[in-house]
Amino acid sequence: MYQDPESPVHLRVKDLLDRMTVEEKVGQMIALWAGKADIMDDLEFSAEKASQGYSDGIGQISRASDKRGGPDIADVAGGTAARWRTMEETVEFVNAVQRWAVKNTRLGIPVLFHEESLHGYMAPEATMFPQAIALAGTFDPGLVMEISSVIAREVRAHGVPLVLSPVVDIVRDPRWGRIEETFGEDPFLVSQMGIAAVEGLQGAGKFDLLAPGKVFATLKHMTGHGQPESGNNIAPAQISERELRSNFFPPFRRIIEQTSVAAVMPSYNEIDGVPSHSNRWLLRDVLRGEWGFEGIIVSDYNGIRELESLHHVAGDLDQAAQMALAAGVDCDLPDGEAYCTLARQVHSGKVDISLIDQAVSRILEFKFRAGLFENPFGNLQLAEQITGNTQARDLAALAARKSICLLKNDGTLPLQQEKPGTLAIIGPNAAIARLGGYSSIPRQSTSLLDGVRALLAGETEVLFAQGVFITQSEDRADDEVLLADPERNRELIAEAVSIARRATAIVLAIGDTEQTSREGFAADHLGDRTSLDLLSQQDELFDALHSLGKPVIVCAINGRPPSWPNIAERANAILECWYPGQEGGTAMAEALFGVINPGAKLPLTVVRDEGHIPQYYNHKPTARRGYLFADIEPLFPFGYGLSYTEFEISTPRLSSPRIGITDSVQVQVDVRNTGDRTGDEVVQLYIRDQLASVTQPVKQLKGFQRVTLEPGEQRTLGFTLGPETFAIWNAQMEEVVEPGIFTIMAGPNSEDLKSVDLEIFIAP
Repeated sequence: MYQDPESPVHLRVKDLLDRMTVEEKVGQMIALWAGKADIMDDLEFSAEKASQGYSDGIGQISRASDKRGGPDIADVAGGTAARWRTMEETVEFVNAVQRWAVKNTRLGIPVLFHEESLHGYMAPEATMFPQAIALAGTFDPGLVMEISSVIAREVRAHGVPLVLSPVVDIVRDPRWGRIEETFGEDPFLVSQMGIAAVEGLQGAGKFDLLAPGKVFATLKHMTGHGQPESGNNIAPAQISERELRSNFFPPFRRIIEQTSVAAVMPSYNEIDGVPSHSNRWLLRDVLRGEWGFEGIIVSDYNGIRELESLHHVAGDLDQAAQMALAAGVDCDLPDGEAYCTLARQVHSGKVDISLIDQAVSRILEFKFRAGLFENPFGNLQLAEQITGNTQARDLAALAARKSICLLKNDGTLPLQQEKPGTLAIIGPNAAIARLGGYSSIPRQSTSLLDGVRALLAGETEVLFAQGVFITQSEDRADDEVLLADPERNRELIAEAVSIARRATAIVLAIGDTEQTSREGFAADHLGDRTSLDLLSQQDELFDALHSLGKPVIVCAINGRPPSWPNIAERANAILECWYPGQEGGTAMAEALFGVINPGAKLPLTVVRDEGHIPQYYNHKPTARRGYLFADIEPLFPFGYGLSYTEFEISTPRLSSPRIGITDSVQVQVDVRNTGDRTGDEVVQLYIRDQLASVTQPVKQLKGFQRVTLEPGEQRTLGFTLGPETFAIWNAQMEEVVEPGIFTIMAGPNSEDLKSVDLEIFIAP
């Protein structure tokens, strides 16, 4: 029956499970990454080795596009170039493995392959879109859904039906190196972007079987990952249950309620002394019990092993496997080191077979829903046709354009394309296309310097100077990060000043590298920082150029918020470009010369210095009292972003000034382009609960819409605020709507708001 595609999935699962030995069941719960070496001759799949070592089958293989696997893959046999399989090699590897699994194992169970796809399929030639933090700044869920659809079809054509994305952690600590991977600090924004990403990857709404060209998504990392102690990756998350339920849980919960998301990944950190990979309350009671999640729970890489090696709550791998399985983790990624012990533990009576059956049933259901039993193979012809093609490249360019945020402008921008004068493009990020973490090598990419030269087409002189180097290496896989030599940088600064003297205006491209802000996945591979300001004499470079008295326009190309007070105060204009993807150079050039009008907003608060951390807009009333000798206001507030035109946003209008606790209110807001250029505005809707049984934030984002308006054009936007908008977790940890006065606010950012009051009452 299990081979019959016409049979219901639950019956296919039961039939197959009843046929399986304990060893075959456990085989479905493990994966191979570094372990791929066990099934290869050099880099070619060996059916003979696979049969010798894994006669009971292989549940998953981690990242087919990655030749060898393991944390040191880039150091093996020649560095980065030796890491990746080509498109053809990847599809050949997937198909060879699947032919073996279907024909050479007793039950013919296909292998599940997964890949990374944070902002594009992390494999050679795939399209690299702007980094997640940049996409969050677009405030455009429709765009994120479209991007995710392109990612899905590129991945699926290679024979891979599961991706480890999106990241739906809210982030509150800019010292954390993974901030670039997130959709920002606000739970509502993260929820909306997360829903869009999941529906783009998988398909919209609730469904049973995965459609062609789609992949299953994985929500990560549950939870608290984005506010670790001291900003250190995987450090404890000192977060109360009410804070979890109010801010950190909502993105996961909303996505699970509204989509068919198939997988969830626990976080590395602990909460209240319990690591997430062994947290029964988190994974069984909340995720599966309260929210009704029925998909698979996949471990983060080595997350189960770390119960023993880092958290010291397990005495050995056997116990780590027991704890994770009891908590509800279904499979052990990337190499199954802990779960390899489970068959032996079942036979010795240490592990109840019913727990194995629960996990394997979910894994088998996943494989049936993915259609692997009918067609587990990749399609090389399709992969070559769609991967990184013109349509995908055009979408990457659109995304880059929509993700650029104008933070400051004294009128210097836009530059005049017809009479630009001599332009100096200077800085360590000017001549390189920075893609950010979880990127591979796209078919093509464009730097800022490339983009400006292409736009001006040789009609004006474009000068270039390196200015400084940030780090000694550009390889993000390097464990040790060494900053560039200061003396050499000062020589380069002098050269840059000499070149800039010939220019009419200076564009300075500064920020991060993929080394200076990244995932710190090990004690010898760090990625978090204590300082938020610029590294490696970049401030000195700015000061030297600024002293020339010429306009200095800063393009911030970075993975963390630009907490650069010197730049913010003195630059003539600042464009926050984040890591803008493979087409970012074109978009940045167009923004500089007004071909496009920047319309993105900040998806997080930009602090003045690390002493203000954590600083987020939706803080409690007693926070932000102030400090001696310091300005408490953020450098730039959440939701902030300027334009080359001007907009006027009205006071919100309510369909009724009073509603019952189970009712909804319609809110209308007018937005008008009062300037002389077409532009985008993001109208943002916030609420404040004036009096509640437990303390509430000073404001909370509850709606947003991005609109494009011609000069003089006005549009009325509508928002519906229902009971879920006003619900809080009360003193009894119950989710309720309490009667009272709520302030409804609208504006272009979290600070410049107009308001009206709404009364919520208990109907007699």
